[in-house]
Amino acid sequence: MKHIIILGDGMADHAVERLGGKTLLQYANTPYMDLLAKEGKTGRLMTVPEGFPPGSEVANTAILGYDLNKIYEGRGPLEAASIGYEMRPDDMAIRCNIITLENGRIITHNGGNLQTVDADLLIRYLNEHLGDERVQFITGIQYRHLLVIRGGSKHIVCSPPHDHPNEEWRPLLVKPEENAPIEPGRMTAAETADLINDLIVRSQELLVKHPYNLERKSRGERQANSIWPWSGGYRPEMQTLQEQFPQVKSGSVISAVDLIRGIGHYAGLDIIEVEGATGLFDTNYEGKAAATIDALRRQDFVFVHVEASDEAGHDGDLDLKLRTIENLDSRMVGPIYEEVKTWDEPVCITVLPDHPTPVEMRIHVSEPVPFLIWHRGIKPDDVTAYDEVSCVSGGYGLLRLRELMETLMGIQ
Repeated sequence: MKHIIILGDGMADHAVERLGGKTLLQYANTPYMDLLAKEGKTGRLMTVPEGFPPGSEVANTAILGYDLNKIYEGRGPLEAASIGYEMRPDDMAIRCNIITLENGRIITHNGGNLQTVDADLLIRYLNEHLGDERVQFITGIQYRHLLVIRGGSKHIVCSPPHDHPNEEWRPLLVKPEENAPIEPGRMTAAETADLINDLIVRSQELLVKHPYNLERKSRGERQANSIWPWSGGYRPEMQTLQEQFPQVKSGSVISAVDLIRGIGHYAGLDIIEVEGATGLFDTNYEGKAAATIDALRRQDFVFVHVEASDEAGHDGDLDLKLRTIENLDSRMVGPIYEEVKTWDEPVCITVLPDHPTPVEMRIHVSEPVPFLIWHRGIKPDDVTAYDEVSCVSGGYGLLRLRELMETLMGIQ
């Protein structure tokens, strides 16, 4: 049995009054996901372990069967792996957003939908003025970048910017953990927090004067005017997916998001890049579907990740999030299903989000997500639609964390 996991990041949601009390998955036109739910078997999955933030780095790693208590090191190291930075033993790598501030508040976590070509100019500018033997800024994708601090401590408390829209930024500055350990050869947590906060303030002084932002200001557009580091850690020690699950002989990850590719790197999966994959609503769904099918001809496991719904949820854009869900259904789930159902070799398709990103809250929440599993010969349950409400009655019930991968690997 070959396996495809199709993950719509942040796709799950809450009931919305504007939609007649329906969730977005209930309201959206998703004939293929509904068909797979009707022909397959459904349930709900708790993707975030107790005590962990409901971030994509946590949820996607847990979905792939990893014990976060053993291997979690934050987003920074995963994104370092994705962009080809090999961490040294004394590095602390931390995700570094470029965000938009206005009137002392966080307006967007994405710098006004910053594009990579523009972000690279800003990151190089910051590295030129703020980088040194201890501090290095490295370009990632769009608004998502990397800050590496030689000898930094990971025992700091950071505030993910997407969790604090329209909030004042100063109270959200980095703080040391209480009773943070002293680690030989590393800065203290307080020293690390002070360094990062100084970089945030100095970045604002620099970015406001950059020609890119001056031009955007002249047009009345949002500026990319501050860095915001969060989710740091050291180099993780992870088994490959094949070591965890011998049933997986070979596999690939397909995503436009650097942290997902970083997870794939440490999991021993091939990283497949698709031209036109953006991480936004305009991503190349057809290209990702074609790449998934091509990879599955050669391998037996593909994890394909689509970020678009999560970004629309963070922006609070109801109509756009509905469109991203429908695009995932018609332009990815549909073509993949129509192709693999004709193959002689059996294929198992799993569809799920990693966490909800409710459009009226604009943040991630730690709640069970609906999932479906389809393959030829599966005994269907009584669920006939794929959504948060219908899947409560699914035959798999409520699974937790690693149990999804264990269930999938038991389907042979």
